[in-house]
Amino acid sequence: MNFKNIKKTSTLLILFFLPVIFLLFLYPSTHNYNALDSIKKDVLETSAFATEDGETILLENNITVLGFFGLEPIENATSALNLKELIYDKFKGFKRFQILILLPNGVEEQVKLLKLELLKYDELKYWHFIYGDQQDIIKVFNSLKTKEILNTDFATNHVFIVDKERNQRGRLDDRTEREIEKGAALYEMSSYDCIEVAVLKNKMSEDIRILFTEYRQKRKGTFNSASRRDDALKAQDDEKN
Repeated sequence: MNFKNIKKTSTLLILFFLPVIFLLFLYPSTHNYNALDSIKKDVLETSAFATEDGETILLENNITVLGFFGLEPIENATSALNLKELIYDKFKGFKRFQILILLPNGVEEQVKLLKLELLKYDELKYWHFIYGDQQDIIKVFNSLKTKEILNTDFATNHVFIVDKERNQRGRLDDRTEREIEKGAALYEMSSYDCIEVAVLKNKMSEDIRILFTEYRQKRKGTFNSASRRDDALKAQDDEKN
């Protein structure tokens, strides 16, 4: 084999193995993998609500993005479109993924208008609008951990991630590396503002991806439930108490 053939073979081998090595570096290791934080247990089930057709859609056994669009759902069109483009379109079709929007009874006609906006882009097979009493909306919202409040028409631009066991998921420590280096006070992310495109694109999308990775690893039996971040924050809480 002459020098030219050796060089050609070496180049081909490098081109073949380089992407494989790169992917191995990207693949999350079970040894340093941190699950998405569980920040609140026992989110109230949505059994008191139903779709316009009378179907009950539950949180249990689903990975849910939970939202509240209130008495004027068409006013939340920007939130809905951002959520559709940056979250729903990315994860629709994933096993047990759904978007669930709680609304007061009597706003069905406005929801039809909102659906027309959303349906310009795609079908909504995994996106459900469910209706119930105003007091039941308040009860579900109050079962979540958040500093946000429902406005006077029972709506908020913020949405929440709820796992298959009805645990609210988020970030107990949402500080950037620079903030940590500067000793900034700890703060968490318990909800995601649909008006803020960067929050949906860079944070919520990543958090849902991590949650799917957790469940995939659980199915394979490779998930390590011990999270260094959870342990550190728990120790911090113990010191405060």
